[in-house]
Amino acid sequence: MSKEYDVLIVGAGAAGLYAALQFPENIRILLISKRELTLSNSSLAQGGVAAVLDKTNDSYDLHIADTLTAGKNKNNIKAVEVLVTEGPGDVLKIKEMGVDFDLDGNGIMQKTLEAGHSRHRIVHHKDSTGKAIVDALIQQVKKRRNVEICENTLLYKLEKADGGFFAGIIFPDGHSRVVAAHYCILASGGIGRVYQYTTNSAIATGDGITLAHMLGADIKHLSWIQFHPTAFAAENDRERFLISEAVRGEGAVLLNCEGKRFAEKYDPRGHLAPRDVVSNAIMLESQATNSEKFYLDITDKDPEFLKNRFPMIYENCLKENIDITKDWIPVFPCQHYLMGGIDVDLNARTTVDRLYAAGECSHTGVHGANRLASNSLLEALVFSRRAANDILKRMKTENNEAFGEFEDNDNLSGKKLPHGYRTEIREIMQKCHFVIPRPELVSDGLKRVKEILDDLNKGGYKTDRDFVEARSLATVAVIVLEEVLNKDVAE
Repeated sequence: MSKEYDVLIVGAGAAGLYAALQFPENIRILLISKRELTLSNSSLAQGGVAAVLDKTNDSYDLHIADTLTAGKNKNNIKAVEVLVTEGPGDVLKIKEMGVDFDLDGNGIMQKTLEAGHSRHRIVHHKDSTGKAIVDALIQQVKKRRNVEICENTLLYKLEKADGGFFAGIIFPDGHSRVVAAHYCILASGGIGRVYQYTTNSAIATGDGITLAHMLGADIKHLSWIQFHPTAFAAENDRERFLISEAVRGEGAVLLNCEGKRFAEKYDPRGHLAPRDVVSNAIMLESQATNSEKFYLDITDKDPEFLKNRFPMIYENCLKENIDITKDWIPVFPCQHYLMGGIDVDLNARTTVDRLYAAGECSHTGVHGANRLASNSLLEALVFSRRAANDILKRMKTENNEAFGEFEDNDNLSGKKLPHGYRTEIREIMQKCHFVIPRPELVSDGLKRVKEILDDLNKGGYKTDRDFVEARSLATVAVIVLEEVLNKDVAE
């Protein structure tokens, strides 16, 4: 393993993988994945990728308008224009890379409808589009001789250096190393694990956001969190699998505990309103009925159609003794996506020189106060490509000589982290800042989370995955709750 690289990429979801594929083979890249390559929020994305690929029945203006409506017009319009106009090219490019999008009888990519969209524009691979994209990109990255991949490897520190960064990493066997890189792209995913219940994978502890914050990068709108209305209402699992928006797009109706439709009472768009609207409707109906029992009913559709269109959802529900062709699907809102993050410009540059961010950990402004369905994978592709292209341009003019000698002797020993910090943080966040926030609880919650973070920073604990993730969750929680106190919420 080298000690010096041109580019360090942190995260192996769609953004990290796609960024790696933009560089020519003379650029030395280190790609770090905290867990195995296939485990990321991108892999869990079900519905698809929104892109205007048929200008006869759709247009950029319509996609932009839908994005702004869902985002409550708090979007960065320039970023939205970049997303919508450049995104189709990236979708076609990953199709060429081997992504197996569903095709119709004429060999044209099928397009479905999801909540908030005015046209059928979501291209997909059954109900596991994210996995299809990630798997294809992994195959392509593994062919690149200039990309060194470190799986199950933890980034525990990122420090500014002359001409780049020093990065401290811990390998699966526990030994550590410090490496240097001239540029860094953070593509480390979201913050779902700061909540008790989330659709996010186990990697989503906000590590990249925390490291960027520690470097002094601007973090913006971290309290703008999307709660998906239709996660499967499992009894015990913290990680809840998603019942895709596309299920409602294909005709499922949302029912309350009495088996009655109710969403239309709260918004004329009913169960096809944007996600935050539907989530709020469920919470208000929950208060009205004094029940958390809600269901999706798609049993009027042909069983074979459902099995073919939603095979992953069908199988996951069967494991919970729910047959979606016959049974109502129990659902309830849970944490799903982060609209805020590390603030970046249109080239994914952060406010720290040579540091970039792409994907869910970044704040491009494209989502505004609420993400439009299936815009997230598109954002990951467009802005990770832009980050890589910007780095390549800078490499032609900036001084990227060797770093010289640097220390590689961090002492990571210390006492074991006490049990319970992460659980306590999750309970605080769930109470203070869920679908309908409770501002009266925020001040005390923030005080306690700050106490936990202070102990983590000063307690002399061993630097390992438990510590790094607890530090990240505490840092994220502090930033979110401080924003809530300052009324920076996605209203």
